[in-house]
Amino acid sequence: MFDTMTVTKAAAGLFGTFLVLLLAKWGADVLYSTAGHGAEAAYIIETDSSGESADGDEVVFEELLAAADPAKGAKVFRKCTACHKLEDGANSTGPYLYGIVDRPVAAAEGFTGYSPAMQAHGGNWTPEALDAFLIRPSAYISGTSMSFAGLKKPQDRADVIAYLQTIGN
Repeated sequence: MFDTMTVTKAAAGLFGTFLVLLLAKWGADVLYSTAGHGAEAAYIIETDSSGESADGDEVVFEELLAAADPAKGAKVFRKCTACHKLEDGANSTGPYLYGIVDRPVAAAEGFTGYSPAMQAHGGNWTPEALDAFLIRPSAYISGTSMSFAGLKKPQDRADVIAYLQTIGN
């Protein structure tokens, strides 16, 4: 069957492998550990601030909109041009956005691609409604066919809305 030398060699190989892996783990812990050394993160990943400023005060949308820059909004709006056009009646994958501010929801003439959820939503596209929608369209109107991820920065949304207010209103 098995002689003593074969079993000894197999056990030594197995235990030797475990020892090498254990030593590598200890070495990596020593080299890459930051615990107790006062080290800081090399970079910080920004997360959604949920509409709050750095000092904890809630951002007031009306103030952002009053200070918004339509020229910056035009640049941010480029993200929208894949599906939307600004010319009156020029529907594309999405409805035209000419005169969208204060227009009724799901009311672009000639556009037939509205989801049932969008049609049932009702109301008007006020600046506040646009702001809430642009954070994340699928969260604001559950079931919308608009697959856009949204604009996370409140200032970007305010700039885009200020730009849209200059188009057709």
